[in-house]
Amino acid sequence: MGSGTGKNLNLKLKVWRQKSSKDQGHFEELDADQVSEDASFLEMLDQVNEKLVLQGKEPIVFDHDCREGICGSCGFMINGAAHGPMTETTVCQLHMRNFKDGETLVIEPWRAKAFPVMRDLMVDRSAFDRVISSGGYISVDTGNAPDANGLPIPKPDADEAFSSATCIGCGACVASCKNASAMLFVAAKVSHFALLPQGQVERNERVLNMVTQMDEEGFGSCTNTGACSASCPKGISLSNIARLNRELFVASLDQKKAAEGDGV
Repeated sequence: MGSGTGKNLNLKLKVWRQKSSKDQGHFEELDADQVSEDASFLEMLDQVNEKLVLQGKEPIVFDHDCREGICGSCGFMINGAAHGPMTETTVCQLHMRNFKDGETLVIEPWRAKAFPVMRDLMVDRSAFDRVISSGGYISVDTGNAPDANGLPIPKPDADEAFSSATCIGCGACVASCKNASAMLFVAAKVSHFALLPQGQVERNERVLNMVTQMDEEGFGSCTNTGACSASCPKGISLSNIARLNRELFVASLDQKKAAEGDGV
């Protein structure tokens, strides 16, 4: 870890340690010595964990997978900021050159009712999975892939859909929101399909089911402070929330009309 081309840093860590969701938890002070400024934040934690294991102590538990900024597995608060001080950057892509020698770093998990802490920096984000399962899908015929230009889509719509689809479901939006709202996450998933012809079949059902599931999971309400978008490592726009609200209004109105028609 300390063999990079840059200089090495000595840091003080205050890391949240919690044995299980039932444990009260506490901060533990640890040293991160001779950390290369070229290392990523997770590599720095790997180095600290190697030292802890050699000392016969429990390593710091945290989520990670691809370490390329695309899987959404990693994620925790660094000095009160989701994923750390850099904008549009995941923890695994955050490099230690962004910190100063001798600096103290406070590291803690996402704080949200819907994201219970499993251990240390690892939280249970299965609430997102259940929201997706409730409506984040499309009806398609299986078989050969269609021709690339078989479904004409206006470029502005395609661009917007692609931008929404870049959401990696890390949960930074929830952790940064004072209400622990998941509106940006749900809005990105709804927008992605609402803008494409493939998503029209379940359009109304999708938004109604996903919003209902979001509320059932215990996420808070949205008050449009913008903290979610500001902390999003993929820069998901607040315009998605506006689209979600329009989709929800239209779907609710159609549902009401259908119910009144059935009653005639």
